[in-house]
Amino acid sequence: MLIEEVMQNGNVDFSNIPSNYYLLGLLSAFENRFQAMADNTMQEISWKQFFAIICINMCKEPPTIKELSDILGSSHQNVKQILLKLEKKSFIQFHTDDADKRKQRIVLTDYCREFCERNDEMSKSIMEKMFDGVTEKEVATTIQTIIKIEKNLRGYEG
Repeated sequence: MLIEEVMQNGNVDFSNIPSNYYLLGLLSAFENRFQAMADNTMQEISWKQFFAIICINMCKEPPTIKELSDILGSSHQNVKQILLKLEKKSFIQFHTDDADKRKQRIVLTDYCREFCERNDEMSKSIMEKMFDGVTEKEVATTIQTIIKIEKNLRGYEG
């Protein structure tokens, strides 16, 4: 069921929820729905695994687990589990850092690059459909809003 349908079906009363609470709930519900759709579409890997691949690919040099954890906004342990699954599926390899032998760098494999190429058109199609009717200005405003909220959140981390 779509978020809009949940809002309109009358089973839940959203009338007394402040807009900031509502937005946070909406983002959480959207993330769950998006992850389920992406997991179903990708089949071979999960959305979280694919997102890790996207982030690794965007790095100027192969990242360490700590660097990738910072980018993903997730714990070292969670990222390590995602990476171990990707390694088992031959999507990534761990390489020892040349400058600091204690560090492990994460490198995408040729198999991973081929997977990304095979799924590129499908990914583009999903993104086009998802953002149909959404202006660049609306996207930019949403990005700026989330960045501001995250900055405020930093003050409450333990």
